[in-house]
Amino acid sequence: MSILVGAETRVVVQGITGSEGSFHTRRNVAYGTRVVAGVTPGKGGQAFDGIPVFDTVAEAVRETGANTSVVFVPPRFAAEAILEAADAGVELVVCITEGIPVRDMAEVHSYLRRGATELVGPNCPGVITPGVANVGIIPGEVCTPGRVGLVSRSGTLVYQIVHELTRRGIGQSTCVGMGGDPVHGIGFVEALARFEADPDTDLVVLTGEIGGDDEERAAAYIADHVRTPVVAYIAGFEAPPGKRMGHAGAIVTGSTGTAAGKAEALEAAGVAVARTPSEVADLVAERLDRRATDA
Repeated sequence: MSILVGAETRVVVQGITGSEGSFHTRRNVAYGTRVVAGVTPGKGGQAFDGIPVFDTVAEAVRETGANTSVVFVPPRFAAEAILEAADAGVELVVCITEGIPVRDMAEVHSYLRRGATELVGPNCPGVITPGVANVGIIPGEVCTPGRVGLVSRSGTLVYQIVHELTRRGIGQSTCVGMGGDPVHGIGFVEALARFEADPDTDLVVLTGEIGGDDEERAAAYIADHVRTPVVAYIAGFEAPPGKRMGHAGAIVTGSTGTAAGKAEALEAAGVAVARTPSEVADLVAERLDRRATDA
């Protein structure tokens, strides 16, 4: 079992004929992902590496049964692309595009709340269930199938921490790059709820960073609802006070949103918090050994 993407995932790529869309479509197909359609307005009726291209997502869904969209569309068109996928009945949209205006995403967020479509991103690396499906830009070669879930605000830290886990022989159930923009789709709480319900996930790694309050809200949720062990890393312990760094969501106001404050909240909820990325794999191995012993 996995969360968000799996063997049943049928992908339509919005922007399939662009440079980014074409490059990552080929990588995802080579990984084994079922890419069944592409969308580029004005190029309907063509094909990309044998994949049919349509003018609209509605056509793609109707003709191929696509249930998941990945968006490689320029920022000024990306919000509209997400809404188009939702209107077509796509269950999950993974938006890789960065630089989408906050106002556009606020409107998207409000619209999606009224329907059944879920969003990962924007400004994210996507979702991968190792050995099964890769929807986005996460390098599949650093992943290996297993029983540790991961959710991260930082795309780069997805790659690094997954690589560290794989080197230790610790496989992953699903890895979710949620993105670091201030207005986004699925976040820590939603991912944690899914991992908690997944019988094939034994532990969850949560990777956060300075700014915002996503990690603090995750800590409160873990304390009340999560029994699966959680290990965390917060990027930014060495960030200069008052300095804005990294993602658009990495905004620190006074003592709110600091790495230390986030770590304190998570530790109070029983989460082991690493101080360096390389320490994450050590803490995961310790927690898994403890779980095996207790069982």
